[in-house]
Amino acid sequence: MAAHALEVTDASFEKELKTDQPVLVDFWAEWCGPCKKLGPVVEELAKDYLGKAKIMKLNVDENMETAQKFQVMSIPTLIFFKGGKAVDQIVGAVPKNVIETKLSSLL
Repeated sequence: MAAHALEVTDASFEKELKTDQPVLVDFWAEWCGPCKKLGPVVEELAKDYLGKAKIMKLNVDENMETAQKFQVMSIPTLIFFKGGKAVDQIVGAVPKNVIETKLSSLL
């Protein structure tokens, strides 16, 4: 298993959400400056939490259905899932430690 954030789509989202591990989904877009800033942090988290949590990225421009389902209005939005349910979220680019605190609380 590669230590990369998994790119998901509207088609694969639900299937990838079915896991015993907590899931972090980064809702982003190519044109979004703060998303670009957060991208490397999300990739680092994928490495740091390999085997402990599932880190996924969803491009909102290409996958509007899932973004609308979770009412993602501004990006980047990070949504944390446990047992397939959204349990927490962060809107905007935040420091890595803020994300780690929320992610660790779900482990």
